[in-house]
Amino acid sequence: MITTVPGYVSRAEFDELFRAVCNWGRWGEDDERGTLNYIQPEHIRRAAGLVRLGRSVSMAVPVNKVAGPDNPHPAMHYMARGFDAAPGQDEPRFCTDYLASEVHGYSHTHIDALCHVSFNGRLYNGKLAGAVTSVGPTLQDITAYAHGVIGRGVLLDIPRLRGVKWLEPGEAVATGELEAAERAQGVRLEQGDIFVFRTGHHRRRLELGAWNNGPDGEGRAGLHVETMRLLHERQVAAFLPDGDGETVPCRVEGIGAPIHALQIASMGMACADSLNLEDVARVCEEQRRWEFLLVAAPLRLPGGTGSLFNPLAIF
Repeated sequence: MITTVPGYVSRAEFDELFRAVCNWGRWGEDDERGTLNYIQPEHIRRAAGLVRLGRSVSMAVPVNKVAGPDNPHPAMHYMARGFDAAPGQDEPRFCTDYLASEVHGYSHTHIDALCHVSFNGRLYNGKLAGAVTSVGPTLQDITAYAHGVIGRGVLLDIPRLRGVKWLEPGEAVATGELEAAERAQGVRLEQGDIFVFRTGHHRRRLELGAWNNGPDGEGRAGLHVETMRLLHERQVAAFLPDGDGETVPCRVEGIGAPIHALQIASMGMACADSLNLEDVARVCEEQRRWEFLLVAAPLRLPGGTGSLFNPLAIF
């Protein structure tokens, strides 16, 4: 039976789950790569074997320069120099531009660094949250992912399974439904995989327009917290959703973003937010396969709590 509205989870139940999926110390006390350690060279070689068409598909939304209910701080982009300026004497001439943007938020495709989330005063691996100040983090910044997130991407398409265009705000996906999607698509999340999770969030935005999907608005669809046990047991390396994985309104006692707390602070999982999965979902449907080589390269930004990025599915 499909679970839509998640059941209530007490703080005690959540704390037990946090301990159950915790990876602190698993790869050493100074580890900063977390679940990316699951991706071994053989996993990348195997994923490269999935490239048969030589076709790549972007899973990023365009950089959003328009303010809206889900984008209160739009990216700022302007031309620094164009060809309409007075010509100089030298050739060739150059045009240049400038971009400034928040890294996080509900409208920018980005990947989180492990320093992005703390829980009970601790970062991943038990490090003190005080290591991140207004000056910047002293550990676990985005440069830990400088060599890329590369492996087998596995798309689980929940709207396809349900026969709908998108999941409605507030709806949650439980473990049984993830397993049903695996069976329906003929794939299975395994060690070192990159879990690409489609709720239809971006399609809803394209068709109905932007909405306030935060806790004070209509909310958004995501995962039930119980699914973290599956991701932990399967040793999934990274999580790339079209929302941010959170079910809003949240029904976990006293916790605003339980999926982030579990994935990043407890598991040390590489997590992204706000992808466009409509194009890749169409290609998967055309090819009748929901696995592909996934290549993503965050910016090498010292002190960054995350990075805008353009993840690519390669078929």
